[in-house]
Amino acid sequence: MISTSDFKRGLLIELDGQPYQILDVSVSTPTARGGNTLVKTKLRNMLNGQFADKTFKSGERFEDPDFVKKPVEYLYNDGSAYHFMDQESYEQFSLTNDEMGDVVDYLIDGLEGLSTYVFNGNPIGIELPTAVVLKVEQTDPTLKGATAQAQTKPATLETGLVIQVPPYLESGEMVKVDTRTGLFLERVRT
Repeated sequence: MISTSDFKRGLLIELDGQPYQILDVSVSTPTARGGNTLVKTKLRNMLNGQFADKTFKSGERFEDPDFVKKPVEYLYNDGSAYHFMDQESYEQFSLTNDEMGDVVDYLIDGLEGLSTYVFNGNPIGIELPTAVVLKVEQTDPTLKGATAQAQTKPATLETGLVIQVPPYLESGEMVKVDTRTGLFLERVRT
């Protein structure tokens, strides 16, 4: 059983017989005496891709979803679906853009550490590694005489994702990005 105290980004729960992934979680404690602590979540239905905002009372319990996690390899995108290969059985399967969600912002050829969630025998989603290395395709030129204060500038990565990066980065450089938050982690020297 999963309790609301176990909730974190990326956790999978079963709610009304449907698998959901927690995209965001926050805890709210009422000021009134005797008020229950509330756990507010943003969820994505893993079967149909729909989003839902749900609030639960602290201490509520949920069934562990009947998931199997398998390592996969990304093969290609044909414009309408993303194709993968199960690294254990070598069977190929595909997922639509809706089923992929924001995973496509980090997906590049040769990316290692991917897994798929299998629910009732069907692949329903992809789990990314916690960080990926992507190339900066376009960003403003390096700022001369930048101050010591923390400044950032937008950068478009090779997947089309736009993130904030430090002012010293230039187009063509490689950066490590946290796939859970979408934040710049560090410059990667090749």
